[in-house]
Amino acid sequence: MLGDDAELTAAVRAAQNGDETAFRTVYRAVHPRLLGYVRTLVGDPDAEDVASEAWLQIARDLDRFSGDADRFRGWAARIARNRALDHIRMRGRRPAIGGDETELTGRAAESDTAGEAIEALATGSALSLIARLPQDQAEAVVLRVVVGLDAKTAAETLGKRAGAVRTAAHRGLKRLAELIGDDPESAGVLDALPPQREPRGRAVTSATVTHPRARTQKDM
Repeated sequence: MLGDDAELTAAVRAAQNGDETAFRTVYRAVHPRLLGYVRTLVGDPDAEDVASEAWLQIARDLDRFSGDADRFRGWAARIARNRALDHIRMRGRRPAIGGDETELTGRAAESDTAGEAIEALATGSALSLIARLPQDQAEAVVLRVVVGLDAKTAAETLGKRAGAVRTAAHRGLKRLAELIGDDPESAGVLDALPPQREPRGRAVTSATVTHPRARTQKDM
């Protein structure tokens, strides 16, 4: 995992300039979080296939992307969500998305703790609990505390207002705490999830764009 946003931004730029090693670095940094998000939408059996489709589109459209690490994570999450919803429609299943738009304030992250989140997800404990949440809460929790998006970027990904995403994340985390209280064996799962991120000043707002050759899954 890349903990430094500046490193991820640099890797994205290098990948746009055709650096295949940089693209693999981007993939390894972002894929675990993205896969966790896709799992909340389509379930575990299909998640790898849907995530692979998302990465093929990311690779194909990378020359159109402009922005820094935060923007890249949000852009990748939107692509993954679209691919997941396409998959759901094809299978004849619909996510149960709901929730209101009460404004709540999220906590700012003091450091990048994505590594701890991924470690928790690897055990399956966190995802199994998140899967029990209403769909809007599950998406908000994963986008904010696992993918690492701030409320504004998560809202753009979901097509909602930032307040609605904060509400859903807040309620989702509260419900997770209740579920853990009902299941002592799950104790410690929430401790491994990073706090929600709020918008930060972005030093990099655009990226030089070139047209690299198409990448395949084996390149990642």
